[in-house]
Amino acid sequence: MASRTIRYGGEPYELSYEMLHPSKEPTILFLHGWGSNKELMRQAFGPMLPEWRQLYLDLPGFGQSPNERFLRTADYAAIVRTFLQELGIVPRVIAGHSFGGKVATLLDPDCLVLLSSAGVLVPKPLSVRAKIALFKTLKPLGVSRLRKLFVSEDAKEMNPGMYETFKATVNEDFEENFRRVHGKALLFWGREDTATPLWTGERIAELIPDADLHPMEGDHYFFLRPENAAFVAETIDKECGEAGKKFSEE
Repeated sequence: MASRTIRYGGEPYELSYEMLHPSKEPTILFLHGWGSNKELMRQAFGPMLPEWRQLYLDLPGFGQSPNERFLRTADYAAIVRTFLQELGIVPRVIAGHSFGGKVATLLDPDCLVLLSSAGVLVPKPLSVRAKIALFKTLKPLGVSRLRKLFVSEDAKEMNPGMYETFKATVNEDFEENFRRVHGKALLFWGREDTATPLWTGERIAELIPDADLHPMEGDHYFFLRPENAAFVAETIDKECGEAGKKFSEE
């Protein structure tokens, strides 16, 4: 495990990362989802793709990469881009799970791999909408200290900056960003996913000009099943190994 401090927007960001097979080429970068970390991605894919240099990164505010500043998804993409430039690495493939899928989409690599990516808005259940309405009603009465009773499990332990980041990013509509993907896209989805349902993967596959969707058994973390991780890795190796477009730094 290693760390590197980069500067973005005049502020320092200490990023924790791990690299496997550093002498190999090409490179694949794995980006985790919200509330997760690089260790989860390495657990799934570390034993796979022995001929690829694998780069696992903790995004700011997760794992061993601290953050207390408000960031949007575009800021995360810019931070990752700066990090890659400083390492002198041009990933042929960027694989992103959930929130990490949105960051990967903005980076627009040769081959984009989306694992149950966020980005298509899913209507909130009635119970959640009722809870939000109740909180908005009570907040002016001075009971905002009860926030932990109302927010989702993903947000309860966040510092204020990351909570604002969560609120801003969870409601982003990424459909136009998916339409602007230039390279090959491989989409892998859990059929029982309730966080980013399979229909959202089908929608993203319609939006990206060159996309293949692979529904698989499992939920939002379907790739933690060894047989699913193996299929994802084999498909990446087959479909992305000879991708020609260079990683965009625009």
